[in-house]
Amino acid sequence: MIRSGGLVLAVVIGAMTTGGMVQAEEPVPNDLLLATLWNQRSVEYKGNALTVYALARIRLDEALADKSWTAAPVEQKGDFGNLPPAIVLDVDETVLDNSPYEVWMMKANQSFSTKTWNQFCAAQISKAIPGAVEFTQYADSKGVKVFYISNRDAVTEKDTRENMEKLGFPMGGNVDTFLMQNEKPGWGSQKGSRRAVIAKDYRILLNFGDNLGDFDDRYRSSEAERLKVFEEDKAHWGRDWLVIANPTYGSFDTAPFGHDFRKSREEQRKAKWDVLDSWSGPKQ
Repeated sequence: MIRSGGLVLAVVIGAMTTGGMVQAEEPVPNDLLLATLWNQRSVEYKGNALTVYALARIRLDEALADKSWTAAPVEQKGDFGNLPPAIVLDVDETVLDNSPYEVWMMKANQSFSTKTWNQFCAAQISKAIPGAVEFTQYADSKGVKVFYISNRDAVTEKDTRENMEKLGFPMGGNVDTFLMQNEKPGWGSQKGSRRAVIAKDYRILLNFGDNLGDFDDRYRSSEAERLKVFEEDKAHWGRDWLVIANPTYGSFDTAPFGHDFRKSREEQRKAKWDVLDSWSGPKQ
């Protein structure tokens, strides 16, 4: 998961008094509304997540039987076939549902900030993505070490662990299986350096995420470059790279404006508007 600033448009929510009567709150249209509604309320989202994790069981069994199989083509080096098996999962919107934070941003007319995000993490109210607990427990029962590479900051690790432990996720025993952003020098938002640490001692069978950056460090580039990266990685999608749908945030929504958060909200939104392909409309 990659968080992006400047995502939320202005929302005006308030009560208006006319002649002593309080009118109902009228939320202004917001770019997050439909995406968050889908993530939080739709059965289609739940079905999509369950489908991904059901496929993951099949892929895991295939990977265990094939010692040449790896989900870390860049980081996995040397004779890795006999290394103990592991899987790697992103946390936010891959195994944890943080949609209440998105709803708070809309209703409070706020954009993402590290301060409020860390406070949300400390509340430990994130729920499990459908199928995530059951799949990770299945992998753990097969002797596969379950690692979590998260772009939550290292200061949130304790809260993240406690939240996930309460939900039933495997914690790794005496192995530190939580690799947080800024936990060590060089562990920035790109995840390749952290996958490389795991790949030294484990054969990475599957990689899970909701954002291109969970799989390839070339995610923060132009739309054309991102498509090129996608095509180059095509053999991995659905095989050893498994994606949970997340329409609420990610590098997809910042690519149209060049990931340049100095641009105003209006400029960002226009850039997104301008890249869309449209039907020309009915003939007159």
